[in-house]
Amino acid sequence: MTGLIAALDSADPQKALAWANQLAPHCGLLKLGLEFYLANGAAGVRLIDHRPIFLDLKLHDIPNTVAGAVRAVLPLAPAMLTLHAAGGGAMISAARAAADTAGSARPLLLAVTVLTSMDAETLHATGIAGGSRQQVLRLARLALEAGADGLVCSAHEVAMLRAALGPAPVLVVPGIRPDGSAAGDQSRVMTPREASQAGADWLVVGRPITTAADPGAAAGAIAAVLAA
Repeated sequence: MTGLIAALDSADPQKALAWANQLAPHCGLLKLGLEFYLANGAAGVRLIDHRPIFLDLKLHDIPNTVAGAVRAVLPLAPAMLTLHAAGGGAMISAARAAADTAGSARPLLLAVTVLTSMDAETLHATGIAGGSRQQVLRLARLALEAGADGLVCSAHEVAMLRAALGPAPVLVVPGIRPDGSAAGDQSRVMTPREASQAGADWLVVGRPITTAADPGAAAGAIAAVLAA
């Protein structure tokens, strides 16, 4: 069954904690991203004492620096940690070696392929031809060969990745918008039911939950769709 990850996207730790209290019963993980981490650091992550935590920092730097960053967050015991596949195989391998020092408690390393805010035109402007699907598959293979446990990808690439890579990689899918929700700054979106049927393991949902009049009810409704 596909699991739900609620994104607590705020720099305000008390707001994030209030959301966590409402959403934890309906979610398999709670995601803390770059905005939250830069504002609150390790102490903020420890404040959100609902576990497990998905630490979405999208690390991208030279291999030695990324390895050091992974070691620095291991005491926070994240269940998942993200890094950019575009950082290359050496960077991902260094991150995996650093994560392995945590033994059985190591986080799953998820490689971000192409951000869901990017479309073919945006990729072309950065010098990447061929569209998002080709780039996603290229980066996915590179990341998995280098030691990543799974991928962060658009729901529109899930079926392609499953066909090419099989059932083993953990596929975490942001850009999820329930029926009737605004796409916002996301270019490649899909409903929870569609993404689940495509083969996603986890769906990341932020604003459609946290901006709802009743965030707990919004999360519960999505969880019910995934359980059906």
